[in-house]
Amino acid sequence: MKKYIEKLHFITHDLPQISHIEQAQLACEAGAKWIQYRCLTKTEAGLLDDIHQIATICDDWGATLIVTDHVQLKGKADIQGFHIEDMDADFLALRNQLGEETTIGGSSTTVEGLIRLWKEGADYVGFGPFGQTSTKPNSYPLVGMEGYAAAMAALKALNADLPVLAVGGVTLNNVDALMQTGIFGIAVSAAINQADDLRDAYEAFYQKLL
Repeated sequence: MKKYIEKLHFITHDLPQISHIEQAQLACEAGAKWIQYRCLTKTEAGLLDDIHQIATICDDWGATLIVTDHVQLKGKADIQGFHIEDMDADFLALRNQLGEETTIGGSSTTVEGLIRLWKEGADYVGFGPFGQTSTKPNSYPLVGMEGYAAAMAALKALNADLPVLAVGGVTLNNVDALMQTGIFGIAVSAAINQADDLRDAYEAFYQKLL
């Protein structure tokens, strides 16, 4: 089943100065159509409290709500899909568990990973890291512009219709060049939610992708 995938994914983050709910509200006010709730610090009750409020915000503004991992919450809140960060996850099993109507996104740091996720039916993949990131510190090699171009060429050779989003350290100045590599879109966290004005930052990214 072909899913609608937005070109700009906004990812909330555990931040001391602004809650996940406030991040989602401000992003939606700025025009966000895709909110990925990424919380790594709360109990299931705390997650659901956030998600119920964010789901209402997303419903009010017509945005898709994706939850990072936490697939056990399916059916407990108005969640349209899940983003799975485990790069070894079995997406065939996840599809059986979550159903055809649920959007399931994956993460990859290699072309081989992209191809596996395409074959296993991922609806989209966040591919990176593009640059250094404080949101999700890691030691994976940076993909770089040439890496994105090579990955898209490899998928094209297989006729693989897989929406690939650049993720990890993406800044406003990188967007034009990244999109020229053939990727579908970008996923952004810190460059928006840690900006001086979250709404202005989101709008600036959004305008780049029109």
